[in-house]
Amino acid sequence: MAVRSDKLNRRRLLQWGALTAVYGLPGRDEAAAVPAAGKARVLIVGGGFAGSACALHLRRLNPAIAVSLIDPDERYATGPMSNEVIAGLRDIDSITVARGGVRRAGVEVVPDRAVAIEVQRRRVRLGGGAVMAFDRLVVAPGIRFLADRLEGYGDAAAVSMPHAWQAGAQTQRLAAQLRAMQDGGVVAISVPSGLMRCPPAPYERASLIAHYLSRAKPRSKVLIFDSNNHFPRQDQFSAIWRELYPGMIEWIASTQDGAVVRVDAATMTLYTRGGPHVAAVANVIPPQAPGQLAPDAGLASAHGWCPIDALTFESRLQPNVHVIGDACIADAMPKAASAACSQARQCARAIVALLAGHEPPQPNLDSVCFSVLAPADALSMRARFHLHHGRIVPLQARAAAAAAPPAIVLRAQQAREAERWYRNIRAEAFGAALQRT
Repeated sequence: MAVRSDKLNRRRLLQWGALTAVYGLPGRDEAAAVPAAGKARVLIVGGGFAGSACALHLRRLNPAIAVSLIDPDERYATGPMSNEVIAGLRDIDSITVARGGVRRAGVEVVPDRAVAIEVQRRRVRLGGGAVMAFDRLVVAPGIRFLADRLEGYGDAAAVSMPHAWQAGAQTQRLAAQLRAMQDGGVVAISVPSGLMRCPPAPYERASLIAHYLSRAKPRSKVLIFDSNNHFPRQDQFSAIWRELYPGMIEWIASTQDGAVVRVDAATMTLYTRGGPHVAAVANVIPPQAPGQLAPDAGLASAHGWCPIDALTFESRLQPNVHVIGDACIADAMPKAASAACSQARQCARAIVALLAGHEPPQPNLDSVCFSVLAPADALSMRARFHLHHGRIVPLQARAAAAAAPPAIVLRAQQAREAERWYRNIRAEAFGAALQRT
């Protein structure tokens, strides 16, 4: 990639001049939001893996930068390992982290919700009425659910048919429904088409639910109604299901009328083109898009997700705003916690360089996805990425399993690695230790 230091330096001077013009004489409602003279401020909206990790990396890279993390929730339940909560292998407290580690790193945690981004004036308006100024803004809004794309599904239906795709109350609700189900019942999992958070997770969930049922309710069955015709690691999952849970898990592809087009929560019925299917427990995962702040701020393109410069993760639609995590279009990178943290590292390095008027470093991006199949049994997939003609492409990808199912010893090793990975990523993103139950 061509060096653009001269252009960057001129651009920085113009941007700092504009910043002085806007914030040199702040109004009464803005005065408290302006950083000290000469001290750059980075605001981060969204305190999940991406946003929180970016805040911590910025503090480590340059403690002179004022970093503020805006998120209304003091505690965050992680998606990773939440399927183990559903299966009764963990409790919800073991996957929940607080903001103490982020505060101890010197990040200002603002317990409020960002309701508007004024890009030209470089400020964010909060739900409580405050206004915060920024030199650089990082938006990590996660996902929202497009419930209206599935007839009959909405807030009320999500109580009876929980998606559990944002860990917390929904996770506990689905777990409680499994406990209350009679032996011999059908557990239905509906998987949407299109981009979604953690694509292998529905199949991990099916595995762990089958683990629970095989011990507590062995006459029961798991049906996966899929709007897709293929899923990640399909051959390995299918072979291991036959090994661990023979006859208990059935996957129904879109070509086999597996796509759910309508639900009736009152009768616990899922409708495909092939007809109605009544379930004792229905886990309905809706289609997804970036959190609402992204389209509201003009960060999302016509197809719904947020295009970015792959070197800096700066928005291609709004200047001085970076988008990381599930909401951004990161080409070959999956929408996963590991990818979000990798993007956070690169985004932090790029912001530090840009604020100093330097060329951002080339990225070193990676991801790892673990799928827990049973206690001491897991699959993993790892990949590394680099830039090629401005796009994020795989540099090296290695599946830990071969085309045939791996030996149980190898899968047990991957389960131990999954536990270590979870401990480490909690520390990287939240400065939080793992409380194992």
